[in-house]
Amino acid sequence: MAEPLFKRLTLIGIGHIGASIAGALKLHPGTVGQLVIADANPAHLKRAEELGLGDVYYADSAASVSDADGVILCTPVGSFAGLAEAIAPHLRPGCILSDVGSTKQSAIRDVLPFVPAGVAFVPAHPMAGTEFSGPDAGLANLFEGRWCLLTPIEGMDEAAAQKIEAFWRVLGARTARMGAAHHDRVLAIVSHLPHLLAFTICGTADDLADETREEVLQFAATGFRDFTRIAASDPVMWRDIFTNNKDALLEMFSRFSEDAQAMARAVRWGDTDYIEDKINRGRKIRKSLIDIKQA
Repeated sequence: MAEPLFKRLTLIGIGHIGASIAGALKLHPGTVGQLVIADANPAHLKRAEELGLGDVYYADSAASVSDADGVILCTPVGSFAGLAEAIAPHLRPGCILSDVGSTKQSAIRDVLPFVPAGVAFVPAHPMAGTEFSGPDAGLANLFEGRWCLLTPIEGMDEAAAQKIEAFWRVLGARTARMGAAHHDRVLAIVSHLPHLLAFTICGTADDLADETREEVLQFAATGFRDFTRIAASDPVMWRDIFTNNKDALLEMFSRFSEDAQAMARAVRWGDTDYIEDKINRGRKIRKSLIDIKQA
């Protein structure tokens, strides 16, 4: 029988992504020898144990990493600095520390200063997820066919990076590498801005007069329902993403605002050629996503 990739892997945070990793590992026995679950939320930890997501359970993150040869941070990115500081003295030499954060510059900024000598830090981002949260939101097949992006840091241990890539491939993901700054700009347009717009549109609908708001909810069309699905996402996670990727997000929001104003002018003046061109470009992008199995 082949050696496990990790003899003792600790997942810190057992929300949607952490629970999905745990569920995926059950489909691939032998990938890890022992799976440790850590979460400061007693209800989450109790539910994870009820679901049998791990082998050992800890409320104390620092204690959970003892003897682990792999640790993955699965909490909102705003918690990374405090977590890294707390667990750093307890990480053993040879351990690989990774994460699933959606903002890589902030993850590197907040984690790297605390990484002790002999521990490899490999920043990673599995680009998968739903609007649901908590241990019950875990999906064992969540990562199949999805991308996991590694954002290398200077002096990163190549063997450790390859092990993290192998881990995500076992869970069904495709892997690629890109710089942290470039990653954050790409995610600002493909993920962070759409979520910001969804939260904002739902807020606009909620601010309408009572009778209009009731009709919006009663007669909601598919487009609005799609926005509400995105807007149902975890508020703490997205608060942290917005504030930790604010430069790239605001840059993309500014470009979007200019394009939206141009579309508004076209609607006002009846510029049908411009409107049709924008619609056709949107259709083309959608078809491209379908063709590469990203939709």
